[in-house]
Order: sequence, then structure tokens, then C-alpha cells
Amino acid sequence: MFVIRACRRIHCYKSRGQPLDRVFLWRVLFIMAACSISNINAQIRYSVPEEMKKGSLIGNIAHDLGLDVQRLRSGRARIVSGDSTEYVELKSDKGILVVKERIDREQLCAETTPCSFTFEIILDNPMELHHVTVEILDVNDHSPRFPKDEINLEISESATPGAIFLLGGAEDLDVGLNALQNYMMSPNYYFILKQHARPGGIKYAEMVLQKPLDREQHPRLSLILTAVDGGNPQRSGNMKIEVNVLDANDNAPVFNQSVYRATVEENSSKGTYITTVNASDADSGTNSLISYSFANFKGNINGIFKIDDKTGAITLSGVLDYEKARKYEIDIEAKDQGGLGNSAKVIVDLIDVNDNAPVISVIVMSFFTPVSEDAPPGTTIAIFSVKDVDAGDNGHVVCTVDRNTPFKLQSSLRNYYTLVTDAALDRERVAEYNITITAADSGLPALSSKKTLILKVSDVNDSPPRFQKTVYTTYVTENNQPGLSIFTLSAQDDDWNQNARISYLLDETTVGGSPVSSFISVNADSGVVHALRGFDYEQMKSVRVCVKAQDGGSPPLSTNVTLDIIIQDENDNAPQVLYPVKTGASVVAEIVPRAADVGYLVTKVVAVDVDSGQNAWLSYKLQKATDRALFGVGLQNGEVRTVRQVTDKDAVKQKLTVVVEDNGQPSRSSVVSINVAVADSFPEVLSEFTDFTHEKQFDDYLTFYLVLALAAVSFLFITCVVVIISVKIYRWRQSRFLYQSNLPVIPYYPPHYADTGVTGTLPHGYNYEVCMTNDSRKSDCKFSTLVGQNVLVVDPSFTETMQRAMKEKTFTEESKSVRKVLVKCMSRERDYDFLCTHSLECFGRGRRSD
Repeated sequence: MFVIRACRRIHCYKSRGQPLDRVFLWRVLFIMAACSISNINAQIRYSVPEEMKKGSLIGNIAHDLGLDVQRLRSGRARIVSGDSTEYVELKSDKGILVVKERIDREQLCAETTPCSFTFEIILDNPMELHHVTVEILDVNDHSPRFPKDEINLEISESATPGAIFLLGGAEDLDVGLNALQNYMMSPNYYFILKQHARPGGIKYAEMVLQKPLDREQHPRLSLILTAVDGGNPQRSGNMKIEVNVLDANDNAPVFNQSVYRATVEENSSKGTYITTVNASDADSGTNSLISYSFANFKGNINGIFKIDDKTGAITLSGVLDYEKARKYEIDIEAKDQGGLGNSAKVIVDLIDVNDNAPVISVIVMSFFTPVSEDAPPGTTIAIFSVKDVDAGDNGHVVCTVDRNTPFKLQSSLRNYYTLVTDAALDRERVAEYNITITAADSGLPALSSKKTLILKVSDVNDSPPRFQKTVYTTYVTENNQPGLSIFTLSAQDDDWNQNARISYLLDETTVGGSPVSSFISVNADSGVVHALRGFDYEQMKSVRVCVKAQDGGSPPLSTNVTLDIIIQDENDNAPQVLYPVKTGASVVAEIVPRAADVGYLVTKVVAVDVDSGQNAWLSYKLQKATDRALFGVGLQNGEVRTVRQVTDKDAVKQKLTVVVEDNGQPSRSSVVSINVAVADSFPEVLSEFTDFTHEKQFDDYLTFYLVLALAAVSFLFITCVVVIISVKIYRWRQSRFLYQSNLPVIPYYPPHYADTGVTGTLPHGYNYEVCMTNDSRKSDCKFSTLVGQNVLVVDPSFTETMQRAMKEKTFTEESKSVRKVLVKCMSRERDYDFLCTHSLECFGRGRRSD
């Protein structure tokens, strides 16, 4: 657009016949070349006149960038940074750039030409960054203005023609053709006007005397000096010149130098010495007294510098800023008392001082806010620019980022940086980063500035739940209440929010053929493990459960943990008596000869407790006895022994009641009754126990079943009695032989004792092979024969008694060989715990050895 306007201006100049400004032509060619290059680099340049109204069109940004309006909308095109961006506005819906605020070129750039400002336009998805430069063209909105509205000159009448009187110059804030062009003076007979241009392009006027003045004719002259610019329409300014004609003073002051040069550092303190100008006057007297003053006030020279009107010493009275002006040109005027004067120039060059720190301006902060922790390295976090208005090394900026953060800086354009990720992010380790960017210049001393960017990292489900242990162990007492809380599982997840929400799931396995879910349940939210039913230690000693902790991520992550539930025993089973055997119809009697010594082993109570630990520790106590002074029971082994010598006065029938008690809390117990016969002859025992049997029947209320049995076998009873008595007499004689040989009295153990009753915690039938010692105090281990010779089993009808007596005769001869084998086994087996295991084996070996 600037090129089009430039062509129009050139055409206008040609049509008017005005000469073309060479600087203007070079500017047009330079901008045309720059535009052609910027198109390649996505850089656009516009030219607009100042003082345009709000909303005025600057340019069609969409057309010039080769983009459509839809792309500007979808990319959220916007102005992100730059100089003086408050003057322009981007209409992305129309794709145009318009004026936002009134632009005053003189306020923006002062005398700088060309006057322009730049900014950046950014588009997202994908990201594009375009540089736009707007040149502000001058409009003739300022008139030339003199420092004073009126000056007074005192000129001697002796002034010769050709004398020069400096009038100074006017100031026009416009530039180019709109700046000051000519001076004009009101017509008169004495003076003509000459204008000159200083090296900086500043024009000033001189009044030259054409013919001598005649004070007597014209003691005072009033002239008007007019300054006009080249704008259209043309503007002008006036200054009144009052000339007082004095007597002769024909020599003007002369400077010893036409140009003075000085250097001073910016930010120098007030009163700093700059330089001294010196002029001399060939006149004498008062006409040789010279006064110095500034001839121009452009750029607020009078507020920055101060000159001594008598000595010509120039000092600093204001503040110097290298970034605003790099040098000052001061016009000095020397006048004598007669009004003659001369001028010289003082050029003050400023030395830059590193007094400006770099400025960091963030253009875009994180296209992805917050940034996901699985973002790949190289993800763009922010784009920012860094500027330092100092010059040279003082303005050379190096930008860095914290080394302890996973980020780095990339630079594709001068003073523009992109902050990208340099490594993988981990939200569980660092959830938020305070990224400090440091920009430092190369001055001495160096100045720096910092800017902190806060970046949050969003979570990704990359951490599975975590238990403190892989295996947990808990204990529960049997017979617990269903629903009892056994244990609480707790897992941690380093993730956040939904990804850290843990659910506990029970792994479906089997325990003893049943699914584990029938025993245990796990609360999915709290991880509390509940028992669904009561446990039985005798059936199940432990339960192993596998629980899975699963988070709520997508996809979910999980971890397994094992929970061992150890069931602790409770004293819920009473001891079970294995011997003496309780039979429903017969009475087992232990025979004690009257010649038995003290400590004679009558029998041994054998009991077991299916509980464990101290709940299975059994103790034996004698609860009742016909004669408590005759018998005693071992507390730990249950052996029933005589505690004194048996006498003839002791009753044949002795009934003992033994209590078997465990060591639980509270303890449980069982009671067993033992019948003991104290006799030396079998008929005596038989007659007594016949009465005993009848007494027991009457004590048992003569049940209906026994009455029927006695009535049915009444005829056969007499016959059987004769046979049984004869057999018993024979066995009684054999037993007397055994007593004299000190052979042990072995109680009767029914082979393969079976407990078929489902009581307590024994749900199935158990078979027992029971072995007993005859005297635990005298021998380590002795095995009994299958048939005891001092045991009498009597049933009410005596039928089974007679049949058993006939069968026992056949085992008499075998018993001797069995004893020999048992003695051999006894020498090898020293532990009571092996008695039950090896009894049948020993018996089998004994028969084979015979």
C-alpha cells in the first residue's frame, strides 16, 4: 500500500512539475525491496499517514499473508507483542488491520525518520508468527514556530554593508516536505534575508545589511520574519524584529573554532562540565564585551544544558539518556554590546552506559495447559521475546533457563525464544514447575532480569496401586461371628484424582473345594476384609486369599497382594475317652489280685482332645471311688494304680469315676467310669459281677430292651452258664500262673476302636489302634497282647461272656510267642508316641516269628 501511495505521490510531483526528493525515492525503493523479502519471511510492511481516525483501514492482513479469513478465525489470530501495539487492532473476522487509537507521528518518533513501529501476529494450529511493520507518514499538522515572538537588535549606524545579524531559526515538528522550507522578511531598504542550512539540516536565517543605517532618519526599524513549510496547505510562523540603531560598532565577535566536540556519559549528574566556547572581538571598550547564549532551543536544549553567558562554559543541567538521543548539536551565539554576533556549533556525543536491564515479554504461554506428563520431549511450552534498549554489548542479551528443570530454550529469530520440554515429565515427582527464565546482557557490570512461569503437569495413569507388603498375615479365632472384620488392606497410588481411586477385588480361588468368596468378602472401597461365616480350626487351619487393588484409570492398573488368614484354636471340644470303651450292653471290669503291691497298675485312661495347644493338654482326676484310699490316678498319664496294699477286707466290686479335663479357658471335661474287681478267683469275680450287673440293670431302670432280651434267652441261659463257668475256671487257673510270674495286667482294648458319633468338631468317623504300657514307671515301652488275661467282660445275659471265653482259649498259646516279640519291639521303640502306630505291626511280626 505504501508503494501505491508512493507512486501516487511521484505522479503528483510530476504533474505539478516539482522536483522529486531523492531521499524519498530511495525510501520507496528500500521499502519495495524489504517488502519483497518480508513476503518470503512472513513479514509485512504498511505505510499510513498520521492522525487517521479510529477504525481507519491500515491493510488487508489476510490477503497480504495469503490466508483466508477462516484461517484467521480458526488460528485465533491476534497481536501478541511489539512496540506501540495500542495504536492498531486486528479484525480477525474481516481479516483487516485498522487504527485503534489516533497516531501522532511527532509524539511517537519526534525527528526520527522514517517513523515506524513493529508488532507480531500469531496464529495457532499450526503456530505461525508474522512480523508487521507500520510506517507512519507525516502530515503537515504543525506550523513553524520561533523560540521568541520578538527579538530586539541594537545595530550601530557605523555598521558597514554586508554586516550579518543572526536571526536564529524556527522549529517545525513535521519532517520532510512538511518541515521548515523557507524564511521571508518584510520588505525594507536596509536589510536583505539570507537563509542557510547547518550540517544537521536545520535552516536558519541571517539578516544582511545592504546600506548603512542612518540613526537620525530611522532610529528604529520594525521587521517581520516569516518561516514557511512545504506542506499542502502551507503553514507559517512569524517573529517580530525590532532594530534599534546605535552608534558605531564595526567588529563582530569571532569564535576560535567553528565546531566544538565533546563526549559525556549518559546518566551523568547535573553540573557535569561539557566544554567551553571562546570568541573574541576586535573592538575595545564596551563594544568588546561578549555574551554567550544558545542560538537554538530545539530538542529542549535549554533544559538539558546550561551556558555561562560570560565565560562560555557549558555544563549539564538535565538528564541524559542515550536511548532517547545519542548526540546533541548545540548552536552557540556570541554577541558584543553593539549587537554584532557570530555563531559556532557544539556537538555533544553521548556514551552508552549499561543502565537498562533486559525485558522479557511472554507472547504465548503453553498451548496445552496444563501439560500432560506424557508429553514428548520438544513440546512447546511458551514463546517469549527479550529486548534490551542499550547499545553494543550492553544490549547483547543471553537468555537461559534453570538447569534443574526438564526444559530448554530454542531460538529461531533474534531476540525470540521458544521454551520446550527437554525430558519426560513425571507428575508424581513434580506436579508443578516454577520455571525461571534469566536474561542477562553483556555489559560491565552485567544487568539481568528474571521471569518465572508457572506450569502445571496433568496426570496420566502410569503408576499402579502399591502395597507396603506383598504378603499380609492376620489372625482370627475360630467360631467367629459372620460379618466380623478381619483385616483392612490399604494400597497407595501415586497418581491423582480418578487415576488414584482404588478398588479392591477378591480373586476367585478355591479353599477345600469351596470358592473363597463363600468364606471371605472384601469391601471394594475401603479394603476391609470380612468373614462371611464362622471358621472351624479343626477343619481349616488357614485361608490364603489373593486380593487385587485396581485404580480407576483408563486403562486401569492393578497390583495383587496375598492375605494369609491364620485361624486360632478355641477350646470348643471336650476330651474324648478312648479307653475304657463305653459299650451299651456289656460291662468291662479290671481285675486286681488281692496280692497286688502298692503302685499296681490297674488300668490306664486314654483320652484325646481334637483342639490344639494348651486346649489339648489333658489332666486326669479321680472324682468318685468306692474306696478312695485304695486307688489313685496319675495327673498327666491317666494311670490308675493302687495307693496301698490290697487287703481281704476290701470289697470285690470297686467303681471308679475319672474326670478328664483339658487346660482351656474355660476348661472342658469328660467323665469315664471304671469297674474294678478285687478277687483271686474267677467264680468270686463272676458271682460279684453278676450281682453288679443286675444292680446296674436296676439302676438303669430295667429298660424295656433288657427285659425282652432276658425273656427270649431264659431257656438258653442255664445251659450257657454251665459252659461259661467251666471255661472261666480254666482261664482263672491260667491267670494265677500269670500273677505269680509278675506278668503285666493288660487291659482290654477293642480292636479298631471307632468313634462313629459326629460330636464336637469331629465330623467323620475315626479308627484308633490303642496300645498301652503296663507300668510306665518300670519300663519304657511294653505292648499288650490283643487279649488281656486279667480283664473280665460281662454282659447281662452271659451269652457273649461264654462265647468270648471259648474263643480266648485259642489265643492262650499264641500269647506267649507274642510277648517275646513285644519285648523285642519294646527294646527298639522308646517313645510312647509310637505305641499306637506300631502295635499291629509288632503283633504281625510276632505271629510270623512263631
